[in-house]
Amino acid sequence: MYQYNISFAGAGKVAGSLCRELFHTGFRIDKIVSESESGGKFLAGACNAVWSDNLIFPDSTSVIIVAVPDHRLKKVLRDIRCSSGALVVHTAGSMGLDIFPENIIHKGIFYPLQTFSKNRIVNFTGLPFLLESSDEESSLILNTLVESVSGKAYSVDTDHRRMLHLAAVFVSNFINHMLTVGKDVVLKAGFPFEIMAPLINETISKALDAGPENSQTGPAVRNDQNTIEKHLELLSFSPELQKIYSDMTQAIIEYYNNKDKRQK
Repeated sequence: MYQYNISFAGAGKVAGSLCRELFHTGFRIDKIVSESESGGKFLAGACNAVWSDNLIFPDSTSVIIVAVPDHRLKKVLRDIRCSSGALVVHTAGSMGLDIFPENIIHKGIFYPLQTFSKNRIVNFTGLPFLLESSDEESSLILNTLVESVSGKAYSVDTDHRRMLHLAAVFVSNFINHMLTVGKDVVLKAGFPFEIMAPLINETISKALDAGPENSQTGPAVRNDQNTIEKHLELLSFSPELQKIYSDMTQAIIEYYNNKDKRQK
């Protein structure tokens, strides 16, 4: 068992994954606070904790992890009541230490650079955690938490963390939307989405191995206007998809034209 007792404000996807992982690693979970009684009690039951809808934390809690939607974060932090010695951290990638009220002395950011979904188990081994803290003692605690789950700790200030959060939107959220669009087209052709699995796996694997900038294929990078025009005709059923296709195609053409110029 680790020496830090942990409580959570929030019982959603991020809080649930972190709570279960820390509990299974050996930390004691004191309290789960959430607006949803059913979700909060379910998570509390899985971690031998108590559930409450009030933000008053016991003196036994050493670390309070606030994992709530960004628009609720400021109010939740303002309403927390806890021991003056407790470390309070939030998990928001785009928020800094300045969002904490003055009465919270020990504060930090504990941002896991990962996508979390309900009913999916995340592998924490090697998972990047972007950390920022108000003092050395808080920094040591956060690094201990990361080490305990076999993650990888990075000390990152607010401006750089926001840039990494932005990058995450491109490589995760935007890519996932492209997969959703691709699935719609595949289904329109009368095939199951699984037919794309080998292509998706190789695309991601190749990008990680060789670098995405060295792995681009397809009609846009070749500036194959004949194929591009045919694709746009096939997308005549959806002006929205035509626009996405045109914008992405033009972005790829311009990127590789400029890349060739830079290399000369």
